[in-house]
Amino acid sequence: MSAMNAKASSGGEEEDSGMRSETLGKSSCLGEVKRGQVILVAYLIVTLELTFLFMQLGVMPYLAKSLGLDSMGFGYLQTTFGILQLVGGPIFGRFADQFGTRSALILSCASGSAFFLLTSISSSIPLLFLSRLPAVFMHGLPGAQKVITDLTAPSQRADALGKLGFCFGIGIITGSSLGGILSTKFNTFVPMYVGLVGSLINTVIAMVYIPLQAKPKPDHRVTEDRTSQSGSTFSIREILRLMKFPGVMEIFLVKVLAQLPIGLFLVMFSIISMDFFGLKAVESGYLMSYFGVLQMVVQGLVVGKLTSHCTEKTLLRLGVFVFAGVGLGMALMRTVWHYCIIAVPLVFAFSMLGTITDSILTKAVPSSDTGTMLGICASVHPLTRTVGPTIGGVLYKQFGVSSFGYLQLIVNTGLFVYLLKSKIPLREMKSQ
Repeated sequence: MSAMNAKASSGGEEEDSGMRSETLGKSSCLGEVKRGQVILVAYLIVTLELTFLFMQLGVMPYLAKSLGLDSMGFGYLQTTFGILQLVGGPIFGRFADQFGTRSALILSCASGSAFFLLTSISSSIPLLFLSRLPAVFMHGLPGAQKVITDLTAPSQRADALGKLGFCFGIGIITGSSLGGILSTKFNTFVPMYVGLVGSLINTVIAMVYIPLQAKPKPDHRVTEDRTSQSGSTFSIREILRLMKFPGVMEIFLVKVLAQLPIGLFLVMFSIISMDFFGLKAVESGYLMSYFGVLQMVVQGLVVGKLTSHCTEKTLLRLGVFVFAGVGLGMALMRTVWHYCIIAVPLVFAFSMLGTITDSILTKAVPSSDTGTMLGICASVHPLTRTVGPTIGGVLYKQFGVSSFGYLQLIVNTGLFVYLLKSKIPLREMKSQ
């Protein structure tokens, strides 16, 4: 009798265990679906924000000129925007770590709304400069990267981050085209009105569809390392503390130095396209769209595929090596058609370096610090935009276009040799 009861009890336990396993499986499946939906929403938010940003970038020179701002003054305006983004990147990332990704994305979208509102009522030069202030917290891209970092396994991170290239490409193509159409058919302020309404919609999307706590519960090791949560959001010491983790400083310097020469070239590209290539405004627009398509294809498809077959250390070396080859091509190019050919490996190396270094750096710090790390990474491009006009102007005037190529070749050749010989501690990981 007792044997029968034991058997029945055992059968009941097995049945309960099976039911629990099935329930957990369904819960896990639903969790995967939910995470996928949240990541898609993050892609949508960053696509819209980049579209509005590129829309106003194309119109801004005409708006500034209509208010009486000369070319030097417009340069100061761009530098102001770059400095604000440079300072705001790490602060925004730390804010995301302390208050959550949803709060950070809402802050970014709301700042975008304030940015377009102030720009749309800019009737004088001082007010136009004042409209740049909200740019300090306009960081939708690192905000979306933070969502992806929180919701993906480390082995899948590079692929998911790479797909942001689709968002960037769509933003360039759609924003540049839409800004030109709206300003031509109506006036230069209409794109600002569209950006204002769109940013408000983006804010609502972030409030409704981004969960309050996207990040999974931290493990024991992360909890022990979680020291960044104490202290002020504006604490420089806490931000710089991340550079002391193994391999972080080395990879960050590779990220900055490898992209600096081409960044200087791109900052000066509007002048180079007119003086060196002899392009008109409409032709420059076509070239920008070409870059957008390349960005979508390379970063959205190629980079993700490579991460499933190669380690991140290998891809980092590959990106630097290709960048060195791009430098040689730039030093020898003479026509815009040469540049269109060089643009293919250029976009590949640029996308590869950006995606892989972001992935490596977020894995090198505790999960509670990934937002701050992404904010630091997001400051690289504003840094280039800030120092670029001065350094790039000297290089272009004194040595010509080829100087950018030779600088690119020398710097990246040196970095490639360094990466071959150095023993930077990296997690050898592929996408599954």
